[in-house]
Amino acid sequence: MSDLSYEDIADGLVVCKSALHRFGTDAVLLAEFSGYRKKDRVCDLGTGCGIIPMLMQRTDAPAEIYGVDIQPEAIAQMQQGIARSTQIHSVLHPVCADLKTLWDGAPLGQLDLVTCNPPYKAWQAGIESQVTAQKIARHEILCNIYDICGAAKKLLKFSGRLCICNRPERLADCIDAMRQNGIEPKRLQFVAKSGDAQPWLFLLEGRSGGKPFLNVLPTRIIADGNAVTTRIP
Repeated sequence: MSDLSYEDIADGLVVCKSALHRFGTDAVLLAEFSGYRKKDRVCDLGTGCGIIPMLMQRTDAPAEIYGVDIQPEAIAQMQQGIARSTQIHSVLHPVCADLKTLWDGAPLGQLDLVTCNPPYKAWQAGIESQVTAQKIARHEILCNIYDICGAAKKLLKFSGRLCICNRPERLADCIDAMRQNGIEPKRLQFVAKSGDAQPWLFLLEGRSGGKPFLNVLPTRIIADGNAVTTRIP
């Protein structure tokens, strides 16, 4: 892989990027929205270059994080980022595995938090990229939102949380997938570029075994990307 580059997201924290495995504002927003705690055991499904586990190192890092991706190149990038970083505070586990089957020794029923920035487009919806890795990232080719919620249900302890982001047109699918897997949607926030603009993203938290009650937070305004940054002092 010859197109690798490295981005400092904080002092002593480096993410390895490539044309196929990189990150955007949605990953930063999801890491913040997840409300991870220092004592948490976490899994990031479809971790790509490992951006969400690495963002979680910046402040009050969780005790342990699994970064799971089916693509070996993505996991190799996560490993390179870890190797170049000097401020890793979590026990990090890069795992190359299919989330539909998980992996030998997976911490079933033990995790406090699962995060996922999933493929946004349903199978055969929209114009598919011709690059396999981009197809996997953007379209539900190898897994769909029901597979993701099913994997989260297996990993989470009772009352553990699943946090995802997606496009507004997929909200009904995401709520249905959570509920079909015993994860009750509890917290929802839309993201827009201005107060009068349609949202371009939503962030959704569900709780395993939770009772019905959805708290809709005020819309978060991200004006031209200027309000969110991966870089902190």
